Amino acid sequence: MPMDESNQIDALRESIFSQGHQSVSVTRYRHHEISTGLDEVVEEYPVALIYNGISHAVMMVTPVNLDMFAIGFSLSEGIIQHVRQIYDLDIEKIPLGYQIHITIASEAFAQLKAHRRSLIGQTGCGLCGIESLQQVDASLAKITISAPTEWLSLIPAAMISLQKRQPISAVTGGAHAAAWVCEGDVLVVFEDAGRHNALDKLIGYLVKHKIPLNQGFVVMTSRASYELVKKCIQLDISLLATISAPSTLAIETAKRSGLTLASFCRNERFSVYT
Repeated sequence: MPMDESNQIDALRESIFSQGHQSVSVTRYRHHEISTGLDEVVEEYPVALIYNGISHAVMMVTPVNLDMFAIGFSLSEGIIQHVRQIYDLDIEKIPLGYQIHITIASEAFAQLKAHRRSLIGQTGCGLCGIESLQQVDASLAKITISAPTEWLSLIPAAMISLQKRQPISAVTGGAHAAAWVCEGDVLVVFEDAGRHNALDKLIGYLVKHKIPLNQGFVVMTSRASYELVKKCIQLDISLLATISAPSTLAIETAKRSGLTLASFCRNERFSVYT
């Protein structure tokens, strides 16, 4: 039996194991001079996602907000269709990394077993385990409500705000960020060494807190890859804005599904590709 949603939210505990970065020794070479010291470096660990006792995926993730990551990954990868299908979630620190034990509804687990793939992802690997090229495009949905044109004018200010709200990147220079923009305001920001993980963390937060996904859009400090576009489409998010370049497959996929894709969003300028 599923928990009611208030108890379910309580069960999805915050991951508090890490600040997302740590100090490491470094030798610096500058102007023919050598010095030693400490640098802050973004953390990255293997995180195993275990559904109903069966290991499904091992991803390389910055171990902050792992509960949000697990929810977002489960949704954006189509493992579950609604957060109600998560009955319990437990995060375990182990010597090699982290394990996230997720109990999901029987119907979701049956579907997962039918299509199960075992993957060891690079940072935010988004196509690992796909068995054929046909699967890349097989299950793409259509955006149900197009992004209002006026949202485009909100992108420059959102990008400026996002740059000021990246605590991990501020000290390491090594993290991507994904943010939710609603009515012109940056509502929340999540960071990770992997851009896809940052987006999954954001998705997990939005869904857990019942934030309407048709009332805002995503901005990211990365390039626009196919995987990011696909994750947005999976959640019916209608606008994705990125600071760097898009790929051809990202553009083609966005066009087919009705996603508005804006890239090179910097210095008060941006380019809209769909």
